[in-house]
Order: sequence, then C-alpha cells, then structure tokens
Amino acid sequence: MLQILDIGNTFTVAADWDGGVFFNLRRLPTGDLENLKPAENFVAACVCPAAKKHFPGRQERFISALNQKSKVDFSLVDTSTLGADRVANAVAAAEFYPLPAAVIDCGTAVTMEIIDGAFRFAGGAIAPGRRLLRRALANGTAQLPEIPLRDHVEKKIGCNTVDAISFGVDAGIVGTVKEWLRIVNKTYPQLTVILTGGDAGFLAPEFPDAVVADQYFTLHGIRIAGGF
Repeated sequence: MLQILDIGNTFTVAADWDGGVFFNLRRLPTGDLENLKPAENFVAACVCPAAKKHFPGRQERFISALNQKSKVDFSLVDTSTLGADRVANAVAAAEFYPLPAAVIDCGTAVTMEIIDGAFRFAGGAIAPGRRLLRRALANGTAQLPEIPLRDHVEKKIGCNTVDAISFGVDAGIVGTVKEWLRIVNKTYPQLTVILTGGDAGFLAPEFPDAVVADQYFTLHGIRIAGGF
C-alpha cells in the first residue's frame, strides 16, 4: 500500500493507493498533521515547509520539479520556487487530459498551471483565494468584517457592507481567472480548462466549458510524479 499526501497551507488531503484505486480518503487541517501517522511507504507534496518536521529523515519522499518522474518537462521555468502542488497539477493534467491545458486550482491561493502540447510546463499565475482576500480586508482596515464564504457569485452590487465585500471579492476572483484565460488563449486557442481544489464547485458555473476534476486529481499527480 502507498499513502499519498497533499499537504496544503490550510488543509491536508490523504488517501491510500493499492496499485489500482484510491481508498480511505481523508481531509484534516494541516495544523493537526501530527495526528496523521504516515505510512512506511508514502509520497507527498507539501507547500508548508514547517509541516515537514513531522517526517524526519524522509525528505526524499516529497516531490518537486527537480525530482519528479513524469513525462512533463519543467525546463521552461524557474523550478527553484515552484510549489509541489503545482507540479502535481501539471503532471495530472498531462496524464489525463488533452493538451494544451490550464489547471485552475482554487484553494487558499488560486493558481493556474499551463501545460503545452509538447508536455512542457509553460508557467502560470498565482493570486489570493476568496478567504485570503476576505481576511486581508478585515486585517487591513478598521471596520470591515471578515465575512463567510458563499456558494455562488452574487449577480448584483452590494447594498450593504457584507454584500459589497462578497460581490467585490467573489466576482473579482471570477474576473481574474477569466482574464488569465483570455490572455493564455491567444497563445493556446484550443485549451482544456481543468478546475480543481476546494473552490472548484464555486467557480464551475462561471466556466461552463471547463472540466471539474475529481477529488483524486492532485493525488494522482503526486503519485505519478513520485514514480508510482
């Protein structure tokens, strides 16, 4: 059995792989990672360096653009700061979807990974996610509250502060992603757009031509990048 770990800034997703199927999928706050006993045989992606302290002496089990074992070529980009989650997304897209492709990962941050028709990672984009933007407004101002997430984009301007924040942030995220894709489509007009991450369901109605990846998408990328 192989354990696959996707260690994010906010949450960690773990599942077991028996050589043909994932099972025992679970999700826990990354701050509680010490409660997850790693298997003897595991492979992981981690964007939270402090979390690696829970895996002493096993750093070779963490994927990166430098040690990944897939067919994706990362030579077009600076790999020294490329997050392991973005590596995994690129690998999964190249394995399962028509290329060129854009992966939009909607989590703590919203990221885009572009894989061209020659299996090359061509770069992408990074922006704050919905919760980070809400928190930034609350932390950076005297009176604006941190409001809860909504499951849809408001279609009208806000007539009170809470609705104005929701409309401004959520419609802004949608507009940001649409602008990214507008620019990328100039180079890659036949682009497969893949939505993944915790906010994929929120974005999906705004991108009817996109594919919503299943819950194992990034885990598959980690597995393949690890050579399994």
